[in-house]
Amino acid sequence: MEVKQVVEVATKIGELLLSSGAEIYRVEDTMRRIGAAYKIEIESFVMPNGFSATGKTSDGKMITCVKRIKDRTVDLHKIELLNDLSRRIEAEKLSYDVIVKEIENIEKLPYFNFPLRILSAGIVAFSFTQLFEGTVLDAFFAFIITCVIYVLKEKIEKFGFFQFFEYFISGFLAAIFALFVNNFIWTVNIDKVIIGSIMILVPGIAITNAIKDALYGDIVSSLARLGEALYIAASIGVGVGFALTLGIGWVTL
Repeated sequence: MEVKQVVEVATKIGELLLSSGAEIYRVEDTMRRIGAAYKIEIESFVMPNGFSATGKTSDGKMITCVKRIKDRTVDLHKIELLNDLSRRIEAEKLSYDVIVKEIENIEKLPYFNFPLRILSAGIVAFSFTQLFEGTVLDAFFAFIITCVIYVLKEKIEKFGFFQFFEYFISGFLAAIFALFVNNFIWTVNIDKVIIGSIMILVPGIAITNAIKDALYGDIVSSLARLGEALYIAASIGVGVGFALTLGIGWVTL
């Protein structure tokens, strides 16, 4: 393949990895290995929301590509498939057309359907509520509240609000709904219900990736991810605190 094609393939795979929630070191290493498979040196600088990559051949020919990542999610299945593809490229030296076709197939893979995601979010809330010693009743209401919050958060995202506002509103609603339930059923533990309801919002993967990036020496990217995770956690906390402050009169003592 030509330099342009190798860089194009490497950056497209890197873009999909980064937008699917992969670690910084994984994105850089994958692009480097793809280039090395075709005897092209690829140097990259990757940040959580974008990267640049330059391909260089032995005769000095170079081409640079810059990518901006706007939408990010967590899709471990897609990361697994991209990792498998990169290993095949390294081992079998696949042709440009074959690689492009494989990338298109991976890119078109459907995400989990909406009802299944809602159910999964509710199960997470139910499980964590009981893990934190909540009753079955607490877990049941956490399940319901989380399902509602998940739907509302998806609706809010479509309006294009900034990320931290979405988490603030989600935390606020979790606490308001918990207070509302407690106002009618006093045996419900507000703290357990709130904790269970906000667990789907906690940026656990972002924090884990930040630590892994730091361990691999990507300090700047690690701090960026960690800062984002802390802002998200703060947004959730402020939302919950604001709701508790407004609705403290509902609580049955």
